[in-house]
Parts: sequence; C-alpha cells; structure tokens
Amino acid sequence: MILSIQEIIGHFHPLLVHLPIGILLIAVLFQLFAGEERYHSMHVAAGIALFWGMISAIASCISGFLLSKTDDYDESLISKHQWFGISVAVVSILAYFLNKKNSSNIKWVMVLMGLLIIITGHLGGSLTHGSDYLTKSFSSSEKNYSDNRKPIANVQEAVAYTEIIKPILEARCYNCHGAQKQKGKLRLDEPDFILKGGKDGKVIVAGKADESNLIERIFLAKDNEDHMPPKAKPQLSKQDMDLLHWWVGSGASFTKKTNELQQTEKIKPVLLALQTGAVKDESNGSDIPEAKVEKANDAAIQKLKERGVAILPVVKNSNYLVASFVAVDSVTENDLQLLEPLKKQLIWLKLGSKKVTDGNLGAISKLSSLTRLYLDHTKISDGGLSKLKNLSQLQYLNLVATAVTAKGLEQLKELKKLQEIFVYQTGIRGSEWMNLKKILPAAKIDTGGYKVPYLESDTMIKKAPVKISN
Repeated sequence: MILSIQEIIGHFHPLLVHLPIGILLIAVLFQLFAGEERYHSMHVAAGIALFWGMISAIASCISGFLLSKTDDYDESLISKHQWFGISVAVVSILAYFLNKKNSSNIKWVMVLMGLLIIITGHLGGSLTHGSDYLTKSFSSSEKNYSDNRKPIANVQEAVAYTEIIKPILEARCYNCHGAQKQKGKLRLDEPDFILKGGKDGKVIVAGKADESNLIERIFLAKDNEDHMPPKAKPQLSKQDMDLLHWWVGSGASFTKKTNELQQTEKIKPVLLALQTGAVKDESNGSDIPEAKVEKANDAAIQKLKERGVAILPVVKNSNYLVASFVAVDSVTENDLQLLEPLKKQLIWLKLGSKKVTDGNLGAISKLSSLTRLYLDHTKISDGGLSKLKNLSQLQYLNLVATAVTAKGLEQLKELKKLQEIFVYQTGIRGSEWMNLKKILPAAKIDTGGYKVPYLESDTMIKKAPVKISN
C-alpha cells in the first residue's frame, strides 16, 4: 500500500503532539517561577520554551488536520479536539509576544493555555483510546474478558450475534472500529456497518469464514503487521477466535438463535463452555468435590461425543465432568447408558428440554456422583423421582415445567445434601409449599419469582407497626 504525502504527514501527529504538551507546560512552570524576584531570570527561559512550544503546536495542528482526513473518527469529538488544539496554538502565539513585551497579563494567558492543553489532551486521549481510557485501567474487564464473560443461561436458545458475538467485538474491536473511531473506515458496532465493510471492501463473506478478511486477519501471526487486534492491544482468546470463525462460517446471521445454526463437533464444547460458566457462577463451585478423581476413560468420552454429547471439565485442570445433551436431537436409553463408565467423574448432567421419561431415570440413578441434575421441560413425573433416591450427592435439581407434584417431591427427603430445587410450572400447589419446607428443611425451593424462606417456627411472623412518640 502506497501512502500519499497527506497520509505521511498526518501519521506524524502522534509524535509531534507530545512536543507542545511538554514544552508549553514547562513554559507555564518557568513563567510561574519568574514571578518571584529571585527567579526573575527564568523569564528568558519561559520565552524560549514558548517559542518552540508555539512552533510545535502549529505543526501539531497541521499534522492533526491531515490525519483527520485520512482516518475516520467520531466527527463531533474530533471537531472539539481540533478547535481546542487550534486554541492552544493561538494562545501560545499570544503568550510568546506578551512574554517578549514583559506584559503583566502574561500570567493569566499562561493559566488559560495550561487549561486548554489539559482539555485538548483529554479529547485526544478519548479519540485514540476511547472515552473510558482514564478509568478502564482500574477494571480487569478488558484484559480478562474471557474469564469474566457474563454466563449465558441457555446458549442454544440465545441469539448468536447478540449474546455471543457482539460482546467479543465490543471488548476487542470497538476501540478502533466503533462509533468514536473507524480505522480503515470500518465500523463493527452495528450489523449494517459490519456488512458494509471498510475502505478495502467487505470484511465478512457469509458462510465462508476462510474467505473473510476479518477472520483471516485475526488468525494471522501476532507479529504480522496485518494481524488484528494490533499486538499492543488485548488479544482475542482461542475460544473467541473459534466463535467468530463459526459464526461467519454458519452464515453470519444477526437474528438466528444458536440452535438454528450449523454446529461442528469442534464448536459444540466451546458453546457449552459459555453455558457451563453460568452453572459455575450460580454455585461458586461449591458442589465440586474436593477429593481428587482419576481421569475418565477416553474411549467412553469419545462414544458420547460421537452421539453429539458435549463432555467438558467443570473447571480447568479438573477430572470432574459436565455432560450436556443440548445438541442431541433425540435422547435414547442407550445414550444414557453410555454415561455409566463416567459415573465417578460425572457430577453435572444437563438433559433439559429433551424427551426424557420416567423410564430413563433408571440409568441416571446409577450416576452416583451427580451433584447437579437438569430435568427441566422433560416428560418425567412422580414415578421417575423415586429412582433418584440413590443420588446421595445431589445438591441441585431442576424440575421446571415437568409433571411432578408435592407427593413426588416428598420421595427425595432422604437426600440430605439437596440444597436447591426448582419447581415452578409443575403440579405443586401453593398451599403445599410450607409442608414441603418441613420435609426438605435444608433445601431452597424456588417456585418462580421468589424463594420460600425457612423459619424455625414454619409460620408467618407479623410484627405490629412501631409507634413513634413525639
């Protein structure tokens, strides 16, 4: 790419702009000292600093103006920055001549110039690094975005762009390709802008990730000058890169849900990781056993993966596993029996929204290490719950939108470690809540919208209003 003279001069602005800032602030300092009789000789030094500061301020204005024509920035913000920069140059010229005349008004002009320099510098910083450049260093959200990513409760029902892709672009791309700045005339903060592309044309080819400039550049070596984000900026994680590649390759839809997009075996565990993060966040890992367990059988895991079951560690560097059938179209008894070789390692099982029946729970009852079990939106009833009595380690049970009743739930009273039960949209009536709390006193029963409190008296306590005496 051949740069024009205008672009070459404009690109000197980041270098030149620091000269007037430093030199003119030194001039302000010299002038303040010159006001004292014993430092009066610094009046000459202030004049020299003002001269060179004036020259560099004018040069910065020229290079800044040319740079604004070769790169795209927020028009409102760059207009303010330009006019304040011009004001600094004009005031520095005025200060120089007032200094030569030894005018008594010089001190007020110097104060004004110092104030203008601060405002201009702040606006320049906002243009280059974003409007939050002063505060983002106090937060780990940018550097540790992948670790602090907000969990997605049901990743398959999430709108892929809105809940998966957009947060990645916001964290890693908006600073250079957002509303305030558009390097290469490219914006990535709105669907229309993404489809439009930049000055070099379109950046994504829907359905063809490997032919998309955006994907090509994020997968380049970090030391390649075309690699994005630039190596001085926080980088995309391998997970984020894979998600972007998958989204573009599956059609780059801005409206479709995850389960409407094609999912390769490679991306299924990556998507599940976004969801299992939500589980970990809810429990803070309290239901992960402290005791170590041997690594699960690789052949058993491979068989499950071939059926589309996602098998992942619950946390990094752990042999304890989570199994999710979210991508399996039809769960069979044979599928559930494939889990038995993992019964020591498998502690979280997600079967929500699958056609699981009471007859299938016999296979699940053999998974004695389970601490979390998701059976929401399944076909199970009271008859199936009796088969869960052997899950002595169970702490979390999701029965939302099933046919279970209070009578069926009573069968779980021997599960002493059970801490959370989700039972809204079931056959349990409101009048039965308090009785269930007596039978399952250690468990929080979530009925949808509130959690029933456990009181020692198991009654409602009503206090008389406090009378305030004058």
